[in-house]
Amino acid sequence: MAGIPPTCCACPAFQDNLCHIFTEATFANALQDTAVDDHFAPARRLIWRAGETLERVPVICQGWAATSATLSDGRRQILSFLLPGDLVSAALIFEPVSQSSVDAVTDLRYRAFPRAELKQALGRTPDLLAIVSRISADENARAERLAIDLGRRGAAARIASLILALAERLRRRGMMPDKTMDFPLRQHHIADAVGLTVVHVGNVLAEFRRAGLLEINERSLTLADQPGLSRIAAEL
Repeated sequence: MAGIPPTCCACPAFQDNLCHIFTEATFANALQDTAVDDHFAPARRLIWRAGETLERVPVICQGWAATSATLSDGRRQILSFLLPGDLVSAALIFEPVSQSSVDAVTDLRYRAFPRAELKQALGRTPDLLAIVSRISADENARAERLAIDLGRRGAAARIASLILALAERLRRRGMMPDKTMDFPLRQHHIADAVGLTVVHVGNVLAEFRRAGLLEINERSLTLADQPGLSRIAAEL
């Protein structure tokens, strides 16, 4: 595709997010005089703090990140994990202030698109508007799932729900062709995402392994019994 970096064309999530809209003539013309910034952040690095003003709209290209809020006592609640192809937040297209902090879980590469041109293109590029609407709906669905998990589900159901949700997101963008998925999360990431202690998370994962539900290696997770894990995730 002319004008599109090879790394973008090779991205499995390229067609699923706003990046491929740059191949549309109307959008490309709007951005022809504006540079798109490429950035790299090492693993375990805080990239933005909540309340920080972002001049451009970031999209994750490679690696995993996490959005989070820090409580008054210093504890962290992970709100969402960002995967390749994800906008950091659809709201950043309209509002420059980040509502949450963003940390790199792994080494991370992301691109930052000019906000003004994105907003202008929304009105004349139906495909872009549809993608942003879908991204916003997905973000709302994840927030609702988190509220239900934290408010109504037990420890095992919360962890099973998180794993299955990540697997489905990776599968939708062609990044999980079989039962095994990339899984760079450590127990402290899971603990911060489901509101449990690291020890409790470790005990639940050990039970999942003993029950033959999943296998976890250094950077991968295999859903050995997805129906069984789904039954646990549905428990209230």
